[in-house]
Amino acid sequence: AQQFTVPPMNRWCELKADAEEYLRNEFEKRIIVIDGAMGTVIQQYKLTEEDFRKSASYCGDDNWNDDKFKNHPKDLKGNNDLLSLTRPDVINEIHRRYLEAGADIVETNTFSGTTVAQADYGLEHLVFEINYKSAKLAKLAALEVEQKTGRRRFVAAAIGPTNRTLSISPKVENAGFRNITFMELVTAYLEQVRALVDGGADILLVETIFDTLNAKAALFACDVFLEQTGVKMPIMISGTIVDMSGRTLSGQTTEAFWVSLSHANPLCIGLNCALGPDQMRPFMQRMSNVATCYTHAYPNAGLPNAMGGYDLHPKDMAPHLRRWAQDGLVNMVGGCCGTTPDHIKAIAEAVADVKPARKVPEDKGHMRLSGLEDFAITPESVFQNIGERCNVAGSIRFKKLVIDNNWGKAAEVAAKQVEDGAQLIDINFDDGMLDGMDCMRKFCNLIATEPEIAKVPMVIDSSKFPICIAGLECLQGKCVVNSISLKVGEEEFKRQARLLKRYGAAVIVMAFDEDGQAADCDSKVRICERAFKILVNEVKFNPQDIIFDLNILTICTGLDEHNNYGVDFIKATREIKVRCPGCKVSGGLSNLSFSFRGLEKIREAMHSVFLFHAIQAGMDMAIVNAGALPIYDEIEAELRTLCEDAILNRSTEATERLLARAEQEKEHLAALKAGGQDTKSQKQAAEWRSQPVKGRLIHALIKGIDEFVEADTEEARQDKVSYPVPLNIIEGPLMEGMNIIGDLFGSGKMFLPQVIKSARVMKKAVAYLLPYMEEEKARKLKENPDLAAQKTGCVLLATVKGDVHDIGKNIVGVVLGCNNYNVVDMGVMVPCDKILEKAKEVGADVIGLSGLITPSLDEMVFVAKEMQRQGFKVPLLIGGATTSRMHTAVKIEPCYSNAPAVHVLDASRAVTVVSSLLDADLKEDFAAETRELYEEMREEHYASLEERKFRTLAQARSLALQVDWAKRPSAPVKPSFLGRRQYNNVPLEDLVAFIDWNPFFAVWQLRGKYPNRGYPRIFDDETVGAEARKVFDDAQKMLKHIIDGRRLQANGVVAFLPANSVGDDIEVYEDEARTTRKATLCTLRQQELREEQSECLAMSDFIATKASGVADYIGMFAVTAGIGMDKLIASYEAKNDDYGKIMAQALGDRLAEAYAEKLHLDVRTTLWGYAGEEKLDVDDLIKVKYQGIRPAPGYPSQPDHTEKKSMWQLLNADELASIELTESLAMMPAASVSGLYFANPEAKYFAVGKICKDQVEDYAARKGMPVAEVERWLAPILGYDA
Repeated sequence: AQQFTVPPMNRWCELKADAEEYLRNEFEKRIIVIDGAMGTVIQQYKLTEEDFRKSASYCGDDNWNDDKFKNHPKDLKGNNDLLSLTRPDVINEIHRRYLEAGADIVETNTFSGTTVAQADYGLEHLVFEINYKSAKLAKLAALEVEQKTGRRRFVAAAIGPTNRTLSISPKVENAGFRNITFMELVTAYLEQVRALVDGGADILLVETIFDTLNAKAALFACDVFLEQTGVKMPIMISGTIVDMSGRTLSGQTTEAFWVSLSHANPLCIGLNCALGPDQMRPFMQRMSNVATCYTHAYPNAGLPNAMGGYDLHPKDMAPHLRRWAQDGLVNMVGGCCGTTPDHIKAIAEAVADVKPARKVPEDKGHMRLSGLEDFAITPESVFQNIGERCNVAGSIRFKKLVIDNNWGKAAEVAAKQVEDGAQLIDINFDDGMLDGMDCMRKFCNLIATEPEIAKVPMVIDSSKFPICIAGLECLQGKCVVNSISLKVGEEEFKRQARLLKRYGAAVIVMAFDEDGQAADCDSKVRICERAFKILVNEVKFNPQDIIFDLNILTICTGLDEHNNYGVDFIKATREIKVRCPGCKVSGGLSNLSFSFRGLEKIREAMHSVFLFHAIQAGMDMAIVNAGALPIYDEIEAELRTLCEDAILNRSTEATERLLARAEQEKEHLAALKAGGQDTKSQKQAAEWRSQPVKGRLIHALIKGIDEFVEADTEEARQDKVSYPVPLNIIEGPLMEGMNIIGDLFGSGKMFLPQVIKSARVMKKAVAYLLPYMEEEKARKLKENPDLAAQKTGCVLLATVKGDVHDIGKNIVGVVLGCNNYNVVDMGVMVPCDKILEKAKEVGADVIGLSGLITPSLDEMVFVAKEMQRQGFKVPLLIGGATTSRMHTAVKIEPCYSNAPAVHVLDASRAVTVVSSLLDADLKEDFAAETRELYEEMREEHYASLEERKFRTLAQARSLALQVDWAKRPSAPVKPSFLGRRQYNNVPLEDLVAFIDWNPFFAVWQLRGKYPNRGYPRIFDDETVGAEARKVFDDAQKMLKHIIDGRRLQANGVVAFLPANSVGDDIEVYEDEARTTRKATLCTLRQQELREEQSECLAMSDFIATKASGVADYIGMFAVTAGIGMDKLIASYEAKNDDYGKIMAQALGDRLAEAYAEKLHLDVRTTLWGYAGEEKLDVDDLIKVKYQGIRPAPGYPSQPDHTEKKSMWQLLNADELASIELTESLAMMPAASVSGLYFANPEAKYFAVGKICKDQVEDYAARKGMPVAEVERWLAPILGYDA
C-alpha cells in the first residue's frame, strides 16, 4: 500500500479535544440537528457565471480571492464549492441562517472538494484553498452564532462521494474496467481532509455515499490523517439508498453498508439524500437496528417533482422527523435536497421537546463480514464453508480459465460455489506463470458487478501481502485476508495487521512463526496465542476479526509422525478457542486428504469426517468445495469408520484400509447402478364395474376410487325412474355410501385417510351434479315460488385471526361434509368481524373456531364475547392443538351463554357433536349435559388453584440451577461463527431422513396399540396397520412429487450470539466485547411446589451468568418448508382433492420439523460444534438423546409467544427466510419452526407450569409491558384467576 506523509496541522482556530465527548453527552439528552441543503439555498440567490468568477475580499482579507478566474477557459457556474472563494458572503450567510434556524452542526460547502471532482472544471490545483476557506466560512458562522446563543455549534467537513466509482464500470462492455483506483481516491481525499481540518472543521463527515468502496477510501484517508497528526476528531458517515430496493447504487443493503464501514468507529451513521422521509423510513429503521453507534437521517424534501423541484414544505416534513425521533430511529436529524433554513427551523422546533428514544444497541461480539449483503457469524450460525474453487492452486479448471483470459467463465466458477452453499469465496492467484496482482484486480473488479457472487464476503488469499491489498482495494464489502503470520517477524506482522485494520478487513493468521510451520498441538497453540496477544493488545485488532488457520496437514503419508496431524489440529482448536476468546478457527481442508488425490469419494468422506470432529472442538470455517461435501451421517458406515480411524489416529492400518476401500469403489458404484426398481405396473380389472350403478357409486365412495365417478353419476342421472331429480342421487347412493363410511369410521373400522379419499369422490360427484341441481331448483321455484330448497345444517369453520394452522380444521370440514353438512370454510387468519358477518350471510347453524398457538385462545374468547354481544344463538365449537376442554370450560363458555360452547377433541368427535347440537330431540339434553360438565370442571379448576402450592418468586430464584461457572472443567464452546446466516432453498431430499413420522400418523388419527404404537411398528398393528401403510405409501409418492417438482421451498436462518444471564433474563450482546446489549431474552421460572422437584428452573439457568465473567453464547433459528404451500394446496382444491390438500399440509409440517432437526444436528456437531463427537441415529435424535435443547416460544419451557419479537429482530427471519409473524405472533408460512439453542450439557426441557402474580408483575416490568397484556399472553399458565 502507498505510504503517505501528512504535513503538521496548521489550523487557524482552536480544535477542542472534547468535541466527541460533548456530542455524546448531547446525543443522550436531546435530538441533535444538522443543517439542510446548500445547493437548494444557493439557487435562491440567482447567481450567474460572473458570480463564480469574482474576486473577493472577506473577513479582513483583501485578497480572499483574486481575479484568477476572470479568463478561466471552462464554464464555472454550477461548481458550488468555488463560491467559497468567489462569493464568501453568500456561503457564510447560508451557514449563519441554518445555525440561527436551530442547527447544531453545519456542513462545509465542499461536496465536490476533491481533485477528482474539481478536474471537471480544471481546478485541481485549488482544492486545498477551496476546502480551507470553505471550512473557515462555516467556522466563522458557527463561532458567531455560538457566541450569540451560548450553545456550542460545530462544523462538519463535508466529504462527498466524487463523480467516480470504484465498484462500477463506466464501460458497459467491460464490467471489470475502472476509471480510478483506490489509492488515487485516498490521495484526493487526504488532501481535502487536511485542508478542511486546518480550515476549522470539528467533525469529519463522509456523506452521500452511493459506493461503499469510495467511502472506504475516504475513511482510509481520514485514518491516515488522524494517526499522523495525532488529532482526535469524531467521524460521521452518511449513505444514500437510491430507491425502494433498499440498496446503495453499488448494490449494498443498509446492513452490509454498516458492516463494511463500522471499522471506522463512527460517532454517528445514517442516511441522506435520494429519498423523502416516507420512502426512507424503512431503511432508516434497518440502520437503527444494526448500528452500534448513534444514527442520523437528513432526507430530501420528498421526491423530485416533474420540474426537478421538491414539494414537501417545512410544516409537512417536520412531523415525519419528529415521529422518527419519538420512535427511536434517529439521534440526529436534518435535511438534504429541497430543504432550506425554514425546513431546519421547523424540524428543530418539532424535535426540541423529544427525549432520545433510541438507545445505541450493544455490540454483540459477532464476527461481521459483508459482500452486497451482511454476514454475521453468531452463535446461531452454522459452520461456514469457504468456497475453494477460485484458487489456481486448487482448481485446474479455474487456473486454465485464468490463463486463457476467460474471466467470464472464471466468474461462473465463483457463482456455482455460492449456489452450492459457500458462504464465503476464497480467491487466490499465486502461480509462477501469472501476474497475481493484475489477476486479483481483474477478477475482483469483475465479480464485484455480479450480484449473485458479490452478495457473499470474499477471502482474499495470497502468500504475497501486496496481492491481498490489491484485492481489498477492489471490493466494497468487509473481506477476509488470507493470510499473515509471524514468520515475517513481529514488526512486519504488526505493520501488516495495522494496515488490514485500516482497510476494515478481517484476517486469517497462519500458525507459522520465525521458526516455521506449527505441526503439533503445542506449537499451534503457542504461536496462535502469541499472535492473538499482539493483535489484540498492541494493534487493537477486534478479536472477532481474527481467524487462525492451524494448518490442516496431510495424513496417511506412510510416515508415522504424520498420523497424528488430525488429532493435533482438533486438540489445538479446542485449546485455542479457550485461550483466545473471540477468535475463529479455519483451515484448508483439501490438504488433509492429499495422499488420496484422484479418489474423490474417499477425499470427500475424509473431509466430512474431519469437519465433524473439528467443528465439535470449535472449528468455525474451512476452505472447502461446498458442492462436494457429503453429510456425515450419510457416509456409508464402513467408510466413515475407516476415515475416523485415520483422522483420529485410531489404527496404524488406516492408510492401507482406505486404499483397499478405494480400489473397491468402482465396483461398488457399478453395483449400485446395476441395481434398480421393478417399474412394471399392472392395472387390475375392476370386477365391481359389472355391478349396477348404485353399487358402483357406493363401492367407489368406500374405496375412494374417482376414476369412473362422473360417468357413473351421469348414468344414474339418466335413470329417471330410480332418480327423478339429481338430488335423489345424492340422497340415495351417494349418501348411502357416505353413511356406510360414517359408520365404519365411527366404529374404527375405517380410517381418516380413507374418509378423505371418499370425500374426494363425493365432491367430484356432487360437483358434476351441481349444474343440474341448479337447473332443477330454478325450475321448481318457477313452478312454485313458495318452495324453498331443502337446507342441510350449515357449519362455518375458521382459523382465528393471527393463526395460520388449518390441517385439523380441514379434516373436520371434510368429515362433516361427508356427513352431508354444508361446510363453509373461511380459511386462516380470519378476524372476528369477518367470521360473524359471514355467519349471518350464510345462516350458519354452527360456528367452529380453530387455532394452534396460544394467542388464538384469547381470540376465541373475544369471538365468544362478540357473539354474546351481538345476540348470536348458534352453538360455538372450539378445536385445535392449543385448545382444551378445561380452557373452553373456564375461559370461553362463561362468555357465551346464548348457546352451547363445546370443545371438540378431534375430527372423529365432530359429527357426533354437531348432530347432537342440531337434532331437535337431542340438543337441549346435550347442551344441559355439557353445561353441567363444564361447571364441574370450572369448580375443579378453581379448587385446584387454591390447593396448588407455590413458592414466591424470590424463593424460586433461590432454587435456580446451581452452576459454578468459573470452575467448570471446560468453558462454554464458542460457535463457529457469530451473527446470523440464512440457509435458503435447502434441498428437501436432505431433510427426508430426519422426518419423525409419528405426528404424521396422528394427523390422520391412526393410533396403533402397544406394542405397535409408533412408527414403523404401527404397520404391524392389527387394527390400523394396513391403512397406515397405505397412507404412508401415498405420502412417499407425494413427497417425491414435491421434491422432484421443487413444489416447496425450505428456508432457514440461524444466529449465534454472545450471551450471559442476568437473573432470569439472558442478555444478548452485539459482539464479544459484551459491552453493547443487542437484545434481552426474558425467561420464566418454575414456581409450583412439587415434592419431587428440588430446583425451580428458568432457561436463563443454562447460560453463564454475567457476574461469572465466563463468555457464553446462545443460538436461535427459524425454518420453514412451507414456501409454495399455498400454490400446492390450491392445485388440490381446484380438483376438490381434500385428501391431497391435507396430505400436502401434513408433509409440509413434517419437512419443517425435519429441517429443524437436521439443523440442530448441524448446530451441535459443526456450526456450534459443542457436541462434535455425537453419533446418534435418527431414532435417537427424535428421542432427544443429544446434548443441548432447542425450546420454542409458546411451548412449556417458555410459554410466552412475545419472545418471538426479540428472536425475529435478531434473526431478521422475515427478510432472510421469508418467515413472517402475524399480529398474534403465529409464523407464516404455517409449516415453520423456530426456537432457541442452548448448548449447556445441563440444559434440559422442562415445563414452567403455573406461575404467580409476583412473577407476572416482575416479568412485565422486565419486558416493559403492562401487566394486563402479559396476563393475556400467559393466560394458560396463570396460577391465579386474572
